[in-house]
Amino acid sequence: MYDFYECFKIMILKDKITIVTGASSGIGRACAVALANAGAIVVAASRRISEGEETIKLVKEAGGDGLFVQTDVSKEADVQRLVKKTVAHYGRLDFACNNAGIAQFPALLKDQTEAIFDEVMNINVKGVWLCMKHQIPHMIENGKGAIVNVSSIAGLIGCPEIPIYVASKHAVVGLTKSLAVEYASQRIRINAVCPGVIETDLIARGREENPQFVEQLSKMHPMGRIGTTEEVANAVVWLFSDQSSFVTGHTLTIDGGYVAQ
Repeated sequence: MYDFYECFKIMILKDKITIVTGASSGIGRACAVALANAGAIVVAASRRISEGEETIKLVKEAGGDGLFVQTDVSKEADVQRLVKKTVAHYGRLDFACNNAGIAQFPALLKDQTEAIFDEVMNINVKGVWLCMKHQIPHMIENGKGAIVNVSSIAGLIGCPEIPIYVASKHAVVGLTKSLAVEYASQRIRINAVCPGVIETDLIARGREENPQFVEQLSKMHPMGRIGTTEEVANAVVWLFSDQSSFVTGHTLTIDGGYVAQ
């Protein structure tokens, strides 16, 4: 699906400077490559250095340009450095895909710890908040901009045994809507995507360990399958493009009909 933009030469984001957090794998990496195919210049951010640099290699193989900045989004100094380095290197910031996040291992409430709560909230919620805090001022300087935050269907519904993760993804939706309203008059569009179960490395490992469980996950979606990272990335590209110019404060589900049940 990456080839769509290349085949039709639709450079709908040509030379737009875009930050993608959590870009070392999965949805973040797919977004980085899809954005490059759409003409954007990509600044990939993640905690993992070798994987982040591999993402930039894929961006350049797709005909794009970009750089990697090691970043822990839960640390304000790291986020500041990411944004400052982007602006210093390319002169501005047009878009940001705030994708960095972690999951919660399922457990009964009594077995969940304060350390797990803090880790999930610091990355999934504070990380998104810090990113927007430092991204938006530069977009205001440009006179416009767009942000896509990656939430989850867990940000729209409840799920047993992972309440911390669910709360964190609900918070991403809340941050998105609140700041979309706050900055709409300054031509900053802020939206969220809410993927269902997506084919990532985690799912691939799960398929090896317990193929029946992954099959059950597929059947939970009315379309009868798990989504791909490219399908999420294509939605992110659209939300950055002028084709979605009147869309802000929206949560776009990419879930094969899961939430519609």
